[in-house]
Amino acid sequence: MAEDEASVFRALADPTRRQILQDLRGGELAAGDIASRFPIKGPSVSRHLSILKSAGLITERRDANRILYSLASSRLALCVGGFLSTVCPDQVMLRHQRAGRTPRMPS
Repeated sequence: MAEDEASVFRALADPTRRQILQDLRGGELAAGDIASRFPIKGPSVSRHLSILKSAGLITERRDANRILYSLASSRLALCVGGFLSTVCPDQVMLRHQRAGRTPRMPS
């Protein structure tokens, strides 16, 4: 597994980070809004956000004095989907067949 892909799986290993990703699926959130959803201190949430950003799973943009975070869903889908298609290609084939699509075989 490439180091780049390994950083994604390290980021996904923590339940708080997985919850942040789930929270972001509804759209962009400010750092303070994200932090308010957890019973941990702000600096801990900032560290989780930093790890997710370093793994390329979220993006950030500044809006005046706020930092807004968004899910980088294509990065997440490519890394996890690529891993799954390598480990269990038959399941990927079945999923594509059920959806009526022609699967792309991993390289």
